[in-house]
Amino acid sequence: MAKKKLRVTLLHSFFGTGKKHMANVRGLGLRRQRHSVELEDTPAVRGMINKVSYLVKCEEI
Repeated sequence: MAKKKLRVTLLHSFFGTGKKHMANVRGLGLRRQRHSVELEDTPAVRGMINKVSYLVKCEEI
C-alpha cells in the first residue's frame, strides 16, 4: 500500500511572520512564493502545516 503524499504550496511571503514560522516554512522545503513540494503525510508534517496554514495551501495527492 502506497503512503499518502501531500503537495504543499507557499502562497504568501513568510517575511515578518516571526522566526518560528519562518523556520517551519524552511523546514517544509519551501523557498519562495508559489513554490511547491511533495511530502509524506506524517503527523510531524501535518503539525508544521497547521502552524503556518495561513501561508500555505495543502492538497492530497
